[in-house]
Amino acid sequence: MINPPLWKATIACIKTEAGDLAAALELEGSAQAVLIAEEPFADGAVVEALYTEEPDAAYLSRVAARTVIVAPLPDQDWIRLSQEGLPPVRAGRFFVYGAHDAGAVPHGVIPMKIEAGLAFGTGHHETTALCLSVLSDLAKGQAAYRNVLDLGTGTGLLAIGAAKLWKKKVLASDIDPVAVEVTRENARANGVGPLVTAVVADGLDNPLLKNGAPYDLIVANILASPLTRLAPSIQRALAPGGTLVLSGLLRNQELMVISFYTGLRFVSRRRDGPWSALVLEKP
Repeated sequence: MINPPLWKATIACIKTEAGDLAAALELEGSAQAVLIAEEPFADGAVVEALYTEEPDAAYLSRVAARTVIVAPLPDQDWIRLSQEGLPPVRAGRFFVYGAHDAGAVPHGVIPMKIEAGLAFGTGHHETTALCLSVLSDLAKGQAAYRNVLDLGTGTGLLAIGAAKLWKKKVLASDIDPVAVEVTRENARANGVGPLVTAVVADGLDNPLLKNGAPYDLIVANILASPLTRLAPSIQRALAPGGTLVLSGLLRNQELMVISFYTGLRFVSRRRDGPWSALVLEKP
């Protein structure tokens, strides 16, 4: 298989700045992966972002308010290789791991083997782990959500988690065809292939998504801007009494995002560092 050419953007910084710089590149939206490498015995760090097309170094420098160096990478599957050094993730009842950690799965968890490939969502980003924790908590108080939509599915991690929790069919969508294919592969690898249907869609603009409404649970782990833009269609697609989980947003964006969902009731929030997940309910 010929891998697509990749480009790497690099920012040198100190450790205390790395998180904010990585978040800035994440929020910019075009990176396939964002990594932080810290020097073990010094205060230095490097933030690296990987792209399938050459990014504009000047634009990224303005986004990060720091000099960004862009260079091409050799023809290797760097996205997959970047996951091999990541440890497993425990979030709620879930244990998310890659092939290199297959022997580390403990007892009493819901295991999910996720290979990212060229899609976002291995559980290592705070927003994904926050959503997994929310799903775990929802499973304690709800016998079964019967009609679930994972909007902006990435690797399919949250759709697979919902299918494992409630043993019901889950519809997963993403604007990226590569992510949809990765979701299908991951669902099959985790034994829930028949339960997870993945489709390419921009927001809820797909006949299958429209015909599947109303949903009693919608999870949208995307970014604040699309969360606000899609608010009317998401609210229409949510069933009365249904639950909505929103993430991919920062703490200081919570009130702004909530203000677009005037027809819903705020239930709770979860936070991890600068990131947040919101739980809303339709009366």
